Amino acid sequence: MKLSSDLQDFCKRIGYSFNAPELLIRALTHASMSSPTRDNNERLEFLGDRVLGLVMAEALLNKDKRASEGQLAPRFNALVRKETCAEVAREFELGLVLKLGRSEMISGGRRKDALLADAMEAVIAAVYRDGGFDPARALILRLWGKRVAEVEADARDAKTSLQEWAQARGEMAPEYTELKREGPDHAPIFTIQARLKDGRAEIAVAQSKRQAEQAAAKALLEKVNE
Repeated sequence: MKLSSDLQDFCKRIGYSFNAPELLIRALTHASMSSPTRDNNERLEFLGDRVLGLVMAEALLNKDKRASEGQLAPRFNALVRKETCAEVAREFELGLVLKLGRSEMISGGRRKDALLADAMEAVIAAVYRDGGFDPARALILRLWGKRVAEVEADARDAKTSLQEWAQARGEMAPEYTELKREGPDHAPIFTIQARLKDGRAEIAVAQSKRQAEQAAAKALLEKVNE
């Protein structure tokens, strides 16, 4: 089987050439596009999630040989969470080669974090099945780039960090308010305000409430730490 030119270009972007091209095609096929004669990427995504986790756990242990489990866990979570997988997928333009059904195409599936993250994990699994663990490890470390080296020493999410900042000063927990929701149901845009009891606040906009809350919390945390 010969890959199409767009898939060949994708292979060049990620730096891996498949011996069994059908594995890549399966990894890029969303369930909305599958049929009795065409597999989707759900099973590969399941496997890729585990391969990614093992590689990141190993990389973090090698990076900091003195870190405790309590220190390593938030760093690990920051590296393997769906948002990070989606970021990596966007950097290598995975969305351009996703195989989607008409409904997902119309609803902007090529831009959705969940679809991009799942496909990124499926690609990892495809490389693992195609070449083994060493090529999969090399791929992950290459695609994640400086993220491993630059992961924050305390990579807890911004909402947790902001709440702990407030509690340490005897203040009430921050409040999060949805100020606006725009766009169609399949692709909403949320505007969220994070506010402390003393009135200091920051606003963020994102494609999910969770992302907007995290972004607002991060901005507010940066403000109070100035």
